[in-house]
Amino acid sequence: MAPQRCFRAVKTTRPGGRYPFRPRRYPFRPRRYPFRPRRYPFRPRRRDTPGSRRVRSVTHSAAPPPTPVALPGFPVVGMVGGGQLARMTSQAATGLGVGFRVLADGAADSAAQVVAGTQAGDYRSLADLRAFAAGCDVLTFDHEHVPGPHLAALERDGVPVRPAAAALGFTQDKLAMRDRLTGLGVACPRYAPVRALAGVEDFADGRWPVVLKAVSGGYDGKGVWVCETPAQAAEVLAHGIEVMAEEYVAFERELAVLAACSPHRQGAVYAVVQTVQRDGICREVIAPAPGLAPGRRAQAQELALLIAAELGVTGLLAVEMFETPAGLLLNELAMRPHNTGHWTIDGARTSQFEQHLRAVLDLPLGSPAMTAPAAVMANVLGGDDADVYDRYIHVMAADPAVKVHMYGKPLRPGRKVGHVTVAGDDPAELADRARRAASYLRWGKEDGD
Repeated sequence: MAPQRCFRAVKTTRPGGRYPFRPRRYPFRPRRYPFRPRRYPFRPRRRDTPGSRRVRSVTHSAAPPPTPVALPGFPVVGMVGGGQLARMTSQAATGLGVGFRVLADGAADSAAQVVAGTQAGDYRSLADLRAFAAGCDVLTFDHEHVPGPHLAALERDGVPVRPAAAALGFTQDKLAMRDRLTGLGVACPRYAPVRALAGVEDFADGRWPVVLKAVSGGYDGKGVWVCETPAQAAEVLAHGIEVMAEEYVAFERELAVLAACSPHRQGAVYAVVQTVQRDGICREVIAPAPGLAPGRRAQAQELALLIAAELGVTGLLAVEMFETPAGLLLNELAMRPHNTGHWTIDGARTSQFEQHLRAVLDLPLGSPAMTAPAAVMANVLGGDDADVYDRYIHVMAADPAVKVHMYGKPLRPGRKVGHVTVAGDDPAELADRARRAASYLRWGKEDGD
């Protein structure tokens, strides 16, 4: 028996009919529900009255949303710091289904805008840190500035701090880092602690420029001074901060590599990348580093895994290096997700942010393999025009393969406010596309800086 048609189209003659046909009713009419519910006895007034529960806008609700709690059996990761690294880590936490909380300075911080489990507090206050840690199963960081004694106190309280206070201490004290790495046989630039201009001049021994670095607190080019003359060195010393002197390295290019290590000492290492720095700010990252000899690539990756193991790192370790004609020299370390690893969101099987979460939770680490032969990341810096969103149309229409990541940070000239990533086959072509996209988002033109 052929199935019955539910309806067939017939022409309508109804004046003003919207469509040229209307469907005929079903061949049968279902019986009505045995009762018809009575209408609501009143229609609520639409105007806002005192005590009204109507939501006026997406940011104006009648009651604050509850702080999210992880599902039973799922841990809660707490990240100290509310910057863009915490913001992007929260996206990875969502994918894993784990709870995620942030200790931020305030609601305007990059991560606080998107993480419902945000607690306002001061990372320099032990009381705030303890209150925050009470709602977390493991504590990690998006910066290295939490005082070491506070971290040690949290560990004595039984809080799993990852990376541990002892490991983080090497990123908080550059002299201690240099001493430890030199003791491990890792090649570093020549260095020495200095307290006065005479010490800097003795270190220089007539060979200028000399690099002065703040022993603690520096990042993103801050706390680093390239001094061409003794007079410039004297200006730095006048700040009254503890500094160390380093030889100026005439490097061929700068490289970086990310390694991850879990409490069970499983390790994973990403492709070695080339970084392009201007004015002390990372502008571009090319993965993998073009033309890097296989032996040198293996050396850099093995070095990152060695340092992570010897320093007892849990989580991510970013190792920045100079490539010189004589070999690799270690420059800086960071024990957290890093700007040189942002390309992994779109260019690797496991992003650096998911990898960091896996490591601090002692989960099996993910594959660091690339999803394409090459990927290029370009940072978006603040320009003169704050209307970045209006420029999305051009960037996305001109190159639909460009991935745009913005951090929700107020624009300030030269400030990192986002990044773009392009993956494909030809590193030179990808770099050009990434630069043009980042330039247009900053200046409204593709040929800007």
